[in-house]
Amino acid sequence: MNSLEAELEQARTLLIDELADSIESIGFECTRCGACCTGHGEDEHTATIFPDEVRTLQGDEPDDNIPETSPREWRDVARPMPYGLVDGPEGLEGETFEWALQTDGCGDCVFYTEDDHAIGACTAHSDRPLICQTYPFSVDLAGTSQPMGEAVDEAGLVRAHECEGLGREISREEAESLARTLKKRAIRELEEAIGVRDAYTPATPDTGEIVVHDSEGQKRIDGTSLEDG
Repeated sequence: MNSLEAELEQARTLLIDELADSIESIGFECTRCGACCTGHGEDEHTATIFPDEVRTLQGDEPDDNIPETSPREWRDVARPMPYGLVDGPEGLEGETFEWALQTDGCGDCVFYTEDDHAIGACTAHSDRPLICQTYPFSVDLAGTSQPMGEAVDEAGLVRAHECEGLGREISREEAESLARTLKKRAIRELEEAIGVRDAYTPATPDTGEIVVHDSEGQKRIDGTSLEDG
């Protein structure tokens, strides 16, 4: 099995033209249906967000979708990724290794909104995480993450995940722009995975406690370091 470092080196050498060719062959146009921003049944929306992306969104101008955020707190933006957590007497507890975008009471991303015609929009569009910028695509390298939805198509190293916008015509300019961001995301995901691995030390959470391991160390659900006491 290739090491994460080897996968990172491969990600850094990905060719934009080849990624763009793959994206063009699959085809994509966002229909603003909102499916990638909302929960489905009992499954809450889960989109990976890196620590620096959380801080970027914390610095945004407040909006009506997140009450009393001047400025936003960490928990207004991110929550512990639920994978790896277990049900305890006081709710979820344990250790996890990623942050996910925060969700509302319906399980939808807190930054998602709809107009009167049910057309979806992101209230933090310019600062949305890389996984949101590149949906429904991912790069097929070990150590990179897959977004919500099963992979339904692939071309070269590009995977396409469930989305009603797939198969639609995309311009070369748009495909190349998406390819550049997709490469950036693959590199960032592998750098984060290496950082998490290198910073990891086992935790023994108290009952009802959640510990999130990211590339910056062990954190509480509010984003503060466990080392701060």
